[in-house]
Amino acid sequence: MAGPSPCWCSAFVNSRRTDTPGSAVPSGSSLITPHSPLQFSVLPPLSLYIHVPWCVRKCPYCDFNSHEARGTLPEDEYVAALLSDLEFTLPQVWGRPVLTVFIGGGTPSLLSVSALDALLSGVRARLPLAADAEITLEANPGTVEAEKFRGFRAAGVNRLSLGIQSLNDRHLHALGRIHDAGEARRAAELALATFDNVNLDLMYGLPGQTQEEAEADIAAVIALAPQHVSAYHLTIEPNTYFHRYPPAVPDDDAAAAMQAAVETRLADAGYGHYEISAFARPGLPARHNLNYWTFGDYLGIGAGAHGKISFKNNILRYSCARQPKAYLTQVAAGSALSEQRELSAVELPGEFMMNALRLNDGFELSLFADRTGLDLTPVLPVLDQAEARGLLMRDHLSVRPTPLGRRFLNDLLAMFLP
Repeated sequence: MAGPSPCWCSAFVNSRRTDTPGSAVPSGSSLITPHSPLQFSVLPPLSLYIHVPWCVRKCPYCDFNSHEARGTLPEDEYVAALLSDLEFTLPQVWGRPVLTVFIGGGTPSLLSVSALDALLSGVRARLPLAADAEITLEANPGTVEAEKFRGFRAAGVNRLSLGIQSLNDRHLHALGRIHDAGEARRAAELALATFDNVNLDLMYGLPGQTQEEAEADIAAVIALAPQHVSAYHLTIEPNTYFHRYPPAVPDDDAAAAMQAAVETRLADAGYGHYEISAFARPGLPARHNLNYWTFGDYLGIGAGAHGKISFKNNILRYSCARQPKAYLTQVAAGSALSEQRELSAVELPGEFMMNALRLNDGFELSLFADRTGLDLTPVLPVLDQAEARGLLMRDHLSVRPTPLGRRFLNDLLAMFLP
């Protein structure tokens, strides 16, 4: 999985080391209690997330909504359901342009070219898709071939995100991946020959991984010369096989050293480190993910997809039925929603900061009001506290996390939660 899927942002970040800071960063925070109702002068940018829930085999570390494919995929039925799901949502975003599309999973590259083409054609027929829209497809190296990549490109995909995770066969086996290192290299080379914008996913802190192996992995990724790299620390998530049967992974100090080496090598190779786990060539950050991190709006369609939509005076979050069969049944009955709720003004500062403070350059102060519909004044005392503790830097225009704040990001984010 590349980059953040739409989420409710109710859990702390988990893609880098966020130790308990002890005496370096005192605990506790001020309660933020906004007093004014939400009021938007301009609505946030809008994206579309499409979830394809099937994969060949569930990885032992994966906590995404993915389900092992059994037999032939019901792709025609599922594409029809996706487009019906989209139609249900259209009245809430009528006339708003869609700037990015992200097709995630699961393994969306399991879809046939004809199914993907029908899906994107249906999206264009229903939404005002921007002429230069970034359209990303996630792919697994074990499910791709040259003709399929060319077909995806012809259907309108202009950015491919390839989950290689490692270029070491031993580590790929430990992660339960269906491809080996040779297949990963060939898939990456094929992707780069077909698409002008390619992201490669890499993980470190893997079972039994040494510092030298982690550095060899990032060196091999850099040698492939992708436009974007997403480098994540392996995190043991609840409700996964690794959580039930934890593997022996590098300790915190070893993982921190791996992270530092990954960041240094990517910086030396000319990649800008713009978000916790995201590195890009100049001018090529993931536009779709940036919309999440700057608290933009997004429609979510598909089994388990989430969405966030702003209106003049409120913000709604919603989620769809997770199980593919239940999703298809509910769409046929008239709605795929499993939950919908309005965000309260008290929640919004934490929701905004949970996203915006992932960015190394932080955010402009004016963005807070633009994306939450709230005045910044009630948040200023907490910003003062965070700055006094060395977690933030700010001036009259912007706020950004310090190196200490990035290291202890969970503690920084907790200060803004109600």
